[in-house]
Amino acid sequence: MKNLLNKKSENGGKFKVTIMIALCMLSSLSMNCKNYLEVGTPEASIEQQNILNNDELAISALLGIYSKMSTYSFAYGGQGSVTLMCGLSSDELIAYNTLGSEFYENKVTPENDLLNQLLFGSPYQAIYTSNVILEGLSGPNSITSKVKNQIEGEARFIRAFSYFYLVNLFGSVPLHLNSDYRILQNAQQASVTDIYNQIILDLRASEQLLDENYVTIERVRPNKSTVQALLSRVYLYLKDWQNAENYATTVISKSSVYNLNTLDKAFEKSSSETIWQLMPPAGKNTNEGAAFILSATPLVVSLRNTFATNAFEVTDKRKIAWIKSFTNTAGTFYFPFKYKIASSTNVNEYSVVLRLAEVFLIRAEARAQLDKLSLAIEDIDKIRGRAGIALIKDTNPQINKTNLIQIILNERRLELFTEWGHRWLDLKRTGKATEVLSPVKSSWNSTDVLYPIPSKEINRNSNIKQNDGY
Repeated sequence: MKNLLNKKSENGGKFKVTIMIALCMLSSLSMNCKNYLEVGTPEASIEQQNILNNDELAISALLGIYSKMSTYSFAYGGQGSVTLMCGLSSDELIAYNTLGSEFYENKVTPENDLLNQLLFGSPYQAIYTSNVILEGLSGPNSITSKVKNQIEGEARFIRAFSYFYLVNLFGSVPLHLNSDYRILQNAQQASVTDIYNQIILDLRASEQLLDENYVTIERVRPNKSTVQALLSRVYLYLKDWQNAENYATTVISKSSVYNLNTLDKAFEKSSSETIWQLMPPAGKNTNEGAAFILSATPLVVSLRNTFATNAFEVTDKRKIAWIKSFTNTAGTFYFPFKYKIASSTNVNEYSVVLRLAEVFLIRAEARAQLDKLSLAIEDIDKIRGRAGIALIKDTNPQINKTNLIQIILNERRLELFTEWGHRWLDLKRTGKATEVLSPVKSSWNSTDVLYPIPSKEINRNSNIKQNDGY
């Protein structure tokens, strides 16, 4: 492999510099390429230029992004990830350390290390590397057409996925679509509308490029359905109800591939409910399991007692399957138990990013907004039925639109708790954040719905303006 990497680039100095910068970002990764790729890609970090010379090297560059995402980033599931910090910002989790307390108390400072490195910095790292890959695909190389389409589709998806979280956590942010540092270092903030337009543009292109089939046995690299599931979410956030319904229906219709699993197996790596999952570092289970499961007094987070004890109906199976408690002399602490393994070399769980239950909830909400109430009831009853609680079709088939939407939003809270910031983002997109959080957050301000831009970014680029309230 080293001989291949030492070949000179045919794309000129600018391309060499760009690739070398990307490699500096990738070289620190410990990639287990073999698990992502069902062929014999060497298990090694990429260390030199010309990473896009052939299929193996181009794929290795792409896999470096996933490796970084699951190791230490906004997506890795541990402290500093979207899942934990948004859970603290909403009404799901309690913090037990200083950095987390800033999110729990909604007093996040622009100097917060977790904000700077993970929530803001790491999505841009994924975006930058995606841009390098996309630019490299257009240069001279020996990449086969099929692999080129796959890599472009995945790189565009990763860029869109990263921007989805940036725009929802920070609002207006710089829109980086190339790897030229001379442009990036002075980039202006793009509007939320422009960012969403780019997200849709990338996802629509990715949808055309990716195949229906996964390129691996495990669902650790996006396929066409992964893109369609994210598109359904994006359109829901934009209140484009028809497109949200259409894309959700496209995914749900693939019943030979995706089905709701039993609650205790929904987060196993072989779950038929999973649409896309991130593989943890080799030999490890999820960071979510390590962060959440308690065997002593919490050091990072625990569930709010009021959520754990009061949010679910008595017969709701999710409370039994997905919430546990630990008791010692300090008290009783509740914790999420969607992931069952805190630490083991027997790997049975990956970090689930997109799953079918969310898609049913998306379609239910979109259909209710479109006044297709009976169809919305069918969808929400799929989720309620699995949970073992009364079906709307039996208890209130004539329910009105307003009440049905409220039930759907509550089902999102119960089904998707401590997953990828859903509760925090739902409160924001529905305009309910102040109404719900001000009674339980003494220092809550309406401007807290956006996190501050890290101060080091503002100091580095005078074109970036701080969000209101900071």
